[in-house]
Amino acid sequence: MTSDTSTESDAQPTGTPGTDIAGRIDEEILGGPRRYTLEDLVVGTGLSHEFIESYWRWMGLPVTHPTDPWFTESDMDALREIAELSEDEHLDEQALRTLIRSVGHTTDRLALWQVEAFVEHVARDHQLDDVSARLAVIDRVPQLADRLARQLEHAWRRQLAALAGRLATEFGGARGENVTDEHQLPLRRAVGFADIVSFTKRTAGLGSEELSEFVQHFETRARDVVTEAGGRVVKTIGDAVLFIADDVQTGAEVALGLASPPPSGEEIPVRVGFVWGRVLSRFGDVFGPSVNLASRLTEIAEPSTVLVDPPTAALLATSSRFALTQQPEQEVQGLGAIRPVRLQHAYTGG
Repeated sequence: MTSDTSTESDAQPTGTPGTDIAGRIDEEILGGPRRYTLEDLVVGTGLSHEFIESYWRWMGLPVTHPTDPWFTESDMDALREIAELSEDEHLDEQALRTLIRSVGHTTDRLALWQVEAFVEHVARDHQLDDVSARLAVIDRVPQLADRLARQLEHAWRRQLAALAGRLATEFGGARGENVTDEHQLPLRRAVGFADIVSFTKRTAGLGSEELSEFVQHFETRARDVVTEAGGRVVKTIGDAVLFIADDVQTGAEVALGLASPPPSGEEIPVRVGFVWGRVLSRFGDVFGPSVNLASRLTEIAEPSTVLVDPPTAALLATSSRFALTQQPEQEVQGLGAIRPVRLQHAYTGG
């Protein structure tokens, strides 16, 4: 079995130093040698070729060498467990695929993100070039794996508990009630985008280290602002952050916080658009007309300003915390004419 992350090492001739190092690291991380073929997994788990190949494909690690011993004892255990879970919960193929893909997609990005963090640290700490830093980190990965795995499980459990708590609070009183029109998207959320102004111009000519620091500074501050205001980051998209909040006033505070210059450090001008509406939550993302509208409002916002649509403005107008100023009507691609409203904190005279 090969994957995106192992192609280079797998392609080396057997017995080369690269292959020997990769094999040693591989065995230490996986907790044992790769000793089973695809047929061995079929016999050992009682599952079909189709099920096992689908599992690995959905994980993002397709079976490209079915006759080679690429699988470990832990692979065998994981297959048995996911099959038992599927049977116990009566999962159809769509649900099972989504469940497995969520793990594969998230952990693929997580592993890359964590390794890159160590590479950057080692390069800075020891004044190494990128290749030398990567080689140094490779040697450390097996010693880091167990501690990173424990941190992953702890964070996942905390996030799962937080999600379950939010859902229980929001929907706990609705058991047995028909509370949603089947044609409506199910969740009411504040949804918005924060976008770096003139990102291409600002980053032109930056080297890899400077670009990494610039992007990391923006993302770190954005996540801190969103979290502290009570919202949640859905994802980062290049030079933008997509966020949600469970009520419209929290969404407003998140948006205004993102658009405000930081109290200290480098200022990165940001423009923000957000709306209150219904969304569909799937695949760790949110979808729906509200998301599209928030994106379009962001595109037409001025630097360091927040724009909302008129229905969202009407909801916020009931609070003395906010000031709302209607803007000239604009034609927005795909949505027609929009009369945006600028959102600010109300002047208190303090």
